[in-house]
Amino acid sequence: MPRPPVHTTLDAAVRAAMEPVVKRASAAIARAVAEMAAARLESELDAEIARKGRGRRRRGVNGAATRPRGEITRWAADRRARRVPNFVIDMTGLKTKKQIVAKFGDGVVFEKGKPAPKPKA
Repeated sequence: MPRPPVHTTLDAAVRAAMEPVVKRASAAIARAVAEMAAARLESELDAEIARKGRGRRRRGVNGAATRPRGEITRWAADRRARRVPNFVIDMTGLKTKKQIVAKFGDGVVFEKGKPAPKPKA
């Protein structure tokens, strides 16, 4: 075993004294951080499972929750129209927006419980 140098510097003496203390403290700090991270992960996983367990929700194109479709009582055959409601199909006998616009014109409004508008000439 080598002999310690006769002249030790102050820096070396402080390092030698502090090394075991820093090792013990860093081990305790690492253990505490790991326990806190595990607890946080577990609580977030429990919250995620609880949130997903409430039931399946419909998501729209961009991922936002969609509201449930209500009953449609008024419908206009315009550019924004996406689907033809059943009451309009029953009134006209036509199934597509294109057919309805060809027969009745663009922007015609159908209301449930009222007679169908007159076809364009």
